[in-house]
Amino acid sequence: MLVTGASGTTGSRVAAQLVARGVAVTAANRSGASPHGTHGIRFDWYDRSTHETALADVDGAYLIPPSRDADPQAAMAPFLERARAAGVRRVVLLSNAVTSLGGPGSGAVHQAIAGMFDEWAVLRPSWFMQNVTGNHLLAQSIRARHAITTATRNGRVGFVDAHDIARVAVEALLAPAPLNTDLILTGPEALSYDDVAAILTDISGQTITHVHRHRGPHDRRCGTDHRLRPSVVPCIRGRRVPALTRPSPTVTSHPSLEPVRSFR
Repeated sequence: MLVTGASGTTGSRVAAQLVARGVAVTAANRSGASPHGTHGIRFDWYDRSTHETALADVDGAYLIPPSRDADPQAAMAPFLERARAAGVRRVVLLSNAVTSLGGPGSGAVHQAIAGMFDEWAVLRPSWFMQNVTGNHLLAQSIRARHAITTATRNGRVGFVDAHDIARVAVEALLAPAPLNTDLILTGPEALSYDDVAAILTDISGQTITHVHRHRGPHDRRCGTDHRLRPSVVPCIRGRRVPALTRPSPTVTSHPSLEPVRSFR
């Protein structure tokens, strides 16, 4: 099984869970690192010379579009064509909750995969819980200033744990029958950033505040991440990001699956 972004937030978890299930994993990432139990290879969406090796002896793939690319389909299309020609049977794509079939960015990849492969699934998670940890801009702001600055007002989002996203991805890759649909994934609670700040304050013992920033509708800096498209933040303010929905029981039917993780 091929896992792209295998050293990243969801890819590393997908790779680890596949290995735990006894699946041979080709871990594709820019460095060529080999997470525990995997075969690591160097992979770059923009370097086609790395694509053939990634597809050797692979019949399924977990694909993460290149980050911060407004048109990931342009980079991914040659790989998808090669994957189909190489006999890849099933593809699971990581997209996001605000981008549907045929929409901008990963929505175009979603449409391409649905038309090219007989077995596929597209995961559309809400905001990651891991956004407040690691090297994400929110996490950096929390550590440096004990503050979360957004223009999301009181909009609520069903933050989802990357571990749960990976669980669904693994089931989508290994299920006897293909899903052939997209799944919106959220956590068990709909939270505002005021709620997130309160939870982090309670857990850490340090006061974390949510600073409400007021910006113009086209100011790219107005959101939680200056690299987001301007259309994303209004989706939170207007509560168009799905607030609460558990993964389909047909996906998470493996008996060892634990309940969906909460923000705490």
